Amino acid sequence: MNAAPLRIDLGSEVRLHLSITLEDGTEAISTFGEEPLELRIGDGTLLQTLELALVGLAAGDRESLEIDPQHAFGPRRKDLIQKVDRAQFPENMALAPGTVVGFTNPAGEESAGIVLGIEGKSVRVDLNHPLAGHRIRYQVEILEVQPP
Repeated sequence: MNAAPLRIDLGSEVRLHLSITLEDGTEAISTFGEEPLELRIGDGTLLQTLELALVGLAAGDRESLEIDPQHAFGPRRKDLIQKVDRAQFPENMALAPGTVVGFTNPAGEESAGIVLGIEGKSVRVDLNHPLAGHRIRYQVEILEVQPP
């Protein structure tokens, strides 16, 4: 008599392959062909929307899921494009459009911004998540499930 396969639940330890693709087909990240991702469901490694979609899957399952911007990384917000005084950056830091810069917010959390341009003594920086405003397609392959 074979036991039923162990299914993912909140708190399960899961090893999986994951890819994130944008609506235009651009692959943002993929672990397929590389080391799989290991996480505990509910630990915040993945978006809560995706974690909840994994509940009930078992080792060997493959799934695809599309998530709209408001349930993924949020819409792009114009208020997150800000001018920062050039003096706030290290003097020797080369700043050019496309440069990714790390910031610490008032709560002490790390986030990244992308330099959009230099305007006199100001640097225009986009603090939106790079995937904000995009419809996201996830593909997962569950490799292993351990109980919570």
